[in-house]
Amino acid sequence: MPSEEPLQLLQGTLDLIVLRTLATMGPRHAYQIATRLQQVSDSLLNLNQGTLYPALVRLEQYGWIKGSWGVTENNREAKFYAITKPGLKALNEETQRWRRMSGLVERLLAEEDLS
Repeated sequence: MPSEEPLQLLQGTLDLIVLRTLATMGPRHAYQIATRLQQVSDSLLNLNQGTLYPALVRLEQYGWIKGSWGVTENNREAKFYAITKPGLKALNEETQRWRRMSGLVERLLAEEDLS
């Protein structure tokens, strides 16, 4: 278990990682999404309902995901979210934007290291 503090997400990155999770894993309910992100981040990313649900609502309003009611493995009703074709397009665009931005930040940090 890592001894590092949990990370705070930069604004706009939650949408990107939720879209990526759904594109990779297929339809999932909110608890499955949160659990997966926690696992992949080695528990550095812990999303609570107050963070994840507004993002899911926003993504659904954009038309990037579609929710439908189903039954979980524990026989409970839950809304399952799936990425849509416009969501896949947005994922590609947002991924490119993130890579440009993170590359810029890396270059700026490298310059600082040299001075």
